[in-house]
Amino acid sequence: MERCAARRAPEEERRVRANAREYNEKFQYASNCIKTSKYNIVTFLPVNLFEQFQEVANTYFLFLLILQLIPQISSLSWFTTIVPLVLVLTITAVKDATDDYFRHKSDNQVNNRQSQVLIGGVLRQEQWMNVRVGDIIKLENNQFVAADLLLLSSSEPHGLCYIETAELDGETNMKVRQAIPVTSELSDTSKLARFDGEVICEPPNNKLDKFGGTLYWKENKYPLSNQNMLLRGCVLRNTEWCFGLVIFAGPDTKLMQNSGRTKFKRTSIDRLMNTLVLWIFGFLVCMGVILAIGNAIWEHEVGVCFQIYLPWDEGVHSAFFSGFLSFWSYIIILNTVVPISLYVSVEVIRLGHSYFINWDKKMYCAKRRTPAEARTTTLNEELGQVEYIFSDKTGTLTQNIMVFSKCSVNGHSYGDVQDVLGHKAELGERPEPVDFSFNPLADPRFQFWDPSLLEAVKLGDPHVHEFFRLLSLCHTVMSEEKSEGELYYKAQSPDEGALVTAARNFGFVFRSRTPKTITVHELGRAITYQLLAILDFNNIRKRMSVIVRSPEGKIRLYCKGADTILLERLHPVNQDLTNVTTDHLNEYAGEGLRTLVLAYKDLEEGYYEDWSERLHRASSAAEAREDRLARLYDEVEHDMMLLGATAIEDKLQQGVPETIAILTLANIKIWVLTGDKQETAVNIGYSCKMLTDDMTEVFVVTGHTVLEVREELRKAREKMMDASRSMGNGFSYQEKLSSSKLTSVLEAIAGEYALVINGHSLAHALEADMEVEFLETACACKAVICCRVTPLQKAQVVELVKKYKKAVTLAIGDGANDVSMIKTAHIGVGISGQEGIQAVLASDYSFSQFKFLQRLLLVHGRWSYLRMCKFLCYFFYKNFAFTMVHFWFGFFCGFSAQTVYDQYFITLYNIVYTSLPVLAMGVFDQDVPEQRSMEYPKLYEPGQLNLLFNKREFFICIAQGIYTSVLMFFIPYGVFADATRDDGAQLADYQSFAVTVATSLVIVVSVQIGLDTGFWTAINHFFIWGSLAAYFAILFAMHSDSLFQMFPNQFRFVGNAQNTLAQPTVWLTIALTTVVCIMPVVAFRFLKLDLKPELSDTVRYTQLVRKKQKTQHRCMRRVGRVGSRRSGYAFSHQEGFGELIMSGKNMRLSSLALSTFTARPSAGWIETLRKKKGSDGSTAGSPSGAADKTLKV
Repeated sequence: MERCAARRAPEEERRVRANAREYNEKFQYASNCIKTSKYNIVTFLPVNLFEQFQEVANTYFLFLLILQLIPQISSLSWFTTIVPLVLVLTITAVKDATDDYFRHKSDNQVNNRQSQVLIGGVLRQEQWMNVRVGDIIKLENNQFVAADLLLLSSSEPHGLCYIETAELDGETNMKVRQAIPVTSELSDTSKLARFDGEVICEPPNNKLDKFGGTLYWKENKYPLSNQNMLLRGCVLRNTEWCFGLVIFAGPDTKLMQNSGRTKFKRTSIDRLMNTLVLWIFGFLVCMGVILAIGNAIWEHEVGVCFQIYLPWDEGVHSAFFSGFLSFWSYIIILNTVVPISLYVSVEVIRLGHSYFINWDKKMYCAKRRTPAEARTTTLNEELGQVEYIFSDKTGTLTQNIMVFSKCSVNGHSYGDVQDVLGHKAELGERPEPVDFSFNPLADPRFQFWDPSLLEAVKLGDPHVHEFFRLLSLCHTVMSEEKSEGELYYKAQSPDEGALVTAARNFGFVFRSRTPKTITVHELGRAITYQLLAILDFNNIRKRMSVIVRSPEGKIRLYCKGADTILLERLHPVNQDLTNVTTDHLNEYAGEGLRTLVLAYKDLEEGYYEDWSERLHRASSAAEAREDRLARLYDEVEHDMMLLGATAIEDKLQQGVPETIAILTLANIKIWVLTGDKQETAVNIGYSCKMLTDDMTEVFVVTGHTVLEVREELRKAREKMMDASRSMGNGFSYQEKLSSSKLTSVLEAIAGEYALVINGHSLAHALEADMEVEFLETACACKAVICCRVTPLQKAQVVELVKKYKKAVTLAIGDGANDVSMIKTAHIGVGISGQEGIQAVLASDYSFSQFKFLQRLLLVHGRWSYLRMCKFLCYFFYKNFAFTMVHFWFGFFCGFSAQTVYDQYFITLYNIVYTSLPVLAMGVFDQDVPEQRSMEYPKLYEPGQLNLLFNKREFFICIAQGIYTSVLMFFIPYGVFADATRDDGAQLADYQSFAVTVATSLVIVVSVQIGLDTGFWTAINHFFIWGSLAAYFAILFAMHSDSLFQMFPNQFRFVGNAQNTLAQPTVWLTIALTTVVCIMPVVAFRFLKLDLKPELSDTVRYTQLVRKKQKTQHRCMRRVGRVGSRRSGYAFSHQEGFGELIMSGKNMRLSSLALSTFTARPSAGWIETLRKKKGSDGSTAGSPSGAADKTLKV
């Protein structure tokens, strides 16, 4: 395994010769062994301890332990520190060892997989870890790719093979790879054994979609690209076998290069605690200095008189040195102001909160059988402080399930739901869907609600026929027929699948294809078209075309694409039809539908022959091939005739509008960052109620230069300021402000605004000299939508808000392109949806639907923040009350570092007596029930404003703890000064005093946590009263005869507890101390509740008053969007399939492929509530008729 970890100098280029291990080994390339584990048996203990002592707290307690081992300065036994320290180190070590064991297990499982390696002309079974760069290996169907391979040949014609890359990039749709022609004939081992080609390529890198290299063989050179590579982590599908040459192995593979460590995330409370611990340590040093000075003065003035029977310890020769030693002694004694149990308790509480999220049945998706999962335990309380949510669109807000909803053909719009009289039906009045029983090849899951379109097909409307003929021909879908009439479409994108399925149901059934033909059943009649060319789709062209020859010999080009592109390419005679179709497109876009425009063009035979010849030359060009092809495509796709438009619904996930409305009421700002087009993103914005017609203005930034973007942002800010001044109502919106936070009067403007910005404009807006202007403008808007953004830009936007706003950010997405955003935000949430699991693997929390985010934040997040804050406040209080007694005692014991309590009480106080009650409160407490947390979103604001635990609250807790310690010491001290026992003996001995103070302390802190607990469970009762019982049981046991007889040197004070607690004076003292400590707290809280209640107090009160009343359910009405022209174009197709289909290579699928290429699941105060608007409370209904359908692809 050592060779897994070998380090080498960075490469500038890689040279690999096939079947030449000796030649390749001189470059010392990494083997195919991977190692993700951190330890082995020898290194575990030293390395793990070294890592644990990187934590300041552990180092601090180790330092204290060392001090306690020095007899001259230690007045406490070493076990008071070593017991909790060893406990913490052991628990952490066991957790780390368990995690690493599973990493070892995973590594061994992967490294020991079997692969067929060509060695000496013979295929041999080898473990993956023994595969070397330059080896030729054979893969079989459904096998994982062992390393990054150059595809040499395959069972499919022309070296084609199919792979699934879900583990690599989260995408579950099939991808095609192809061997270069010169090696595609190397199909048997004898030919491959003689292959001695040499590859010179780029060094190892993490770019999944790029590869550049050259194959040198037989004095020729052949360019290599990513289309020739099979990357480790992929799975071979629908291909019986293939051979590949290992280029990158093990840690050099692109999969391993992308598996960098996730940045460790810390919460704001963690950072605040680190600051507070430093302050407390400073306070501890100050107390030590004061007591050390006191010791030096006392020894110099008083102690020197008692040298005869109180001599200084050996080695102490002056009062100054005595004070110096006393300083360290008090550092040891007073260190319990920050006990190590604080960190243990925090982790236990966070673990409990994580389990509550995992166990929440209301966040469980029965349809996908997916529960919510807390993938980290360190961020729970920060879920209660989120101010900005950055969301992906497709698959996060929407279902990524495409449904053919409406269409426009020759100026006539189809798809509106109609009643029996033929009138447009109101929402909710949905009749029976169209009956497609006439078509035996129809997909039974497809539903359409407008029968007039089917009637037009049956009546022979030529435009409607041509419309569906285009949809059945212009695509790259593959068809599979398992049995007669049972068709399965394998679509590269859900958009294409929805369009081809629509054509199929209306009688134009795409049946099969070869590289040169497409067979379509048109109303029951099989017609085979000759496929002459596919002009492939890409994100620049925003369209795709096919050129076909009909059986009659007519050559026609069919094209579909974005309205913004195709409408410019139509023949002028289409102007009237274009105007009508544009109105329909506006209507569809207003409903949030994804639109495409369809057009065709007849080509003359002579023109096509000339154009085809030029296309062939351009395809064979060595340089500028893409540009030459683009110019030829552009030439032929002009002067087309308009057929119509399609409108596909990318269905919103259930509950998205309601969730966004509720989160907005909780003062959470939601930004949508999507790679989709502006038009589609804006349409979805209206559908999910982020954008509304009531908004004052929606600013759209589309500038292509720095100056244009700056000017557009400036105009937007001026409009907002002008509108605010004209309303003359000042600034009514208040937001948390701090000196470290970017503030702007823009954030206090009146009116509601939205900002939409494109990716190319965002690139300029994120530059250093403009990022603040962009952020100010965006933060003044209620909604922000960033379109056409790259994964890197998503992360940059999140980082920008983190940098200037100092607010807690949450990013949520479902695809591989959301990973960078998820990792950058304070909290990353992955949705296990249609785009694989890459986002989930990178996330901190995961679930299956966006609507669960509302519960995650408003219930679990708010409760976690509340519980953690109450826990910390109480913890610091009880430890200051406990520790400061030593400080006051120092003034009465000659500053000798004598402790008030016995060492066993000091050891057990934080481990046994007070640990479980505060843990129960930290895990189970709640101020209001979960229903009220959802009903009153304003309850979330204290977390955003950080009101429950901050420096002010900390000092209040410390002050209360110091106040308690003063009473805890001086009341018993004053009573004991003159008190006597029942028999007349003096009561004031050291051990009786210690027992009285300790008992008072345990009772006071137990009563205090009873006051702090807002939600009582049986566990709370058991832990609080059980801890008190445990204290008395242990106290009497330690002062018992039996322990004295077993350990006479350790338990010398026999019967002290029994004698002390038998005195009524002692119990009266304890009662007096408890009352005086607790009553001011009770009085203050009563007055605060009566005079200045918080929102949670009011909610609890109203809950009691109206306990039997049911909460009125508010529905949200759907608001149709009318207004300015917005393109609804959307198409998620990818470039590449068209060229493969038209390459002349037989794209047939083998019987093996046909059996497996099937559908694959894509792996404050009440008054603030007046801001709730009735219109915000409606429910956006999506057309219920379009049933969810999953294409079998």
